[in-house]
Amino acid sequence: MLTTPPTAAGRAYAQLRSEILDGVLPAGAPLLEVEQSDRLGVSRTPVREALSRLVAEGLAEPSGKRGVVVTQVDDRDVRSLFELRSCLEAQAAQLAAARGEPAVFAAFEDNFTRWHDLLRGPAVSEEQVSDYFALIRRFDQAVNKATDNSFLVDAMENLRGHVARVRRMAGHSQSRLEASASEHALIARAISRRDAALALHATHIHLHNSVEHFRHSWRPAESDAPEGQHPTTATETPR
Repeated sequence: MLTTPPTAAGRAYAQLRSEILDGVLPAGAPLLEVEQSDRLGVSRTPVREALSRLVAEGLAEPSGKRGVVVTQVDDRDVRSLFELRSCLEAQAAQLAAARGEPAVFAAFEDNFTRWHDLLRGPAVSEEQVSDYFALIRRFDQAVNKATDNSFLVDAMENLRGHVARVRRMAGHSQSRLEASASEHALIARAISRRDAALALHATHIHLHNSVEHFRHSWRPAESDAPEGQHPTTATETPR
């Protein structure tokens, strides 16, 4: 099946969004059309379209004479994100338990259990942590598919972009990685056994632990250190 190449606006949007989520473009950074057009190698019209999408997504906002700037993230944002996340992901877990393929999630339970054992050991490498987060992303995608609800999936995917920004601002902890693996294993087990009540409960526990970790360790945007200066072995805090 042939795929349509991304448009210039789509490419500009994807790069700017990635740079915002990765912290390359920090909170408050101006996104001037002319400057971004020159940097990205596209005309101003695609950049304008990309900026409009970022504003609609809440990752950028108009700022008077500065044009459009990257949005700030504060404690209230963290609270609001997790309040909404609790609603959406709990519902998704319940739907996945009712509609998903048990064998798929049984395999995820085994994978997360192995990772839990690995993360209990000595400091893991950057490559291993990257592999662990790739597993979480595959799990998210499996839950998305199992819900059979495109509206719910769209809402969760938009929310995950904002959570990724908060995750990057948080401190990194291998102990939290280990706990996350155990929590994901329990969610996967509940879904594989078609236990919607347990899936709901396990998701609430996981999100509660995540937000508590973020509240105690995240750094506001204005005090962010460069990504490579984090004194830790992990690359990001788990979802």
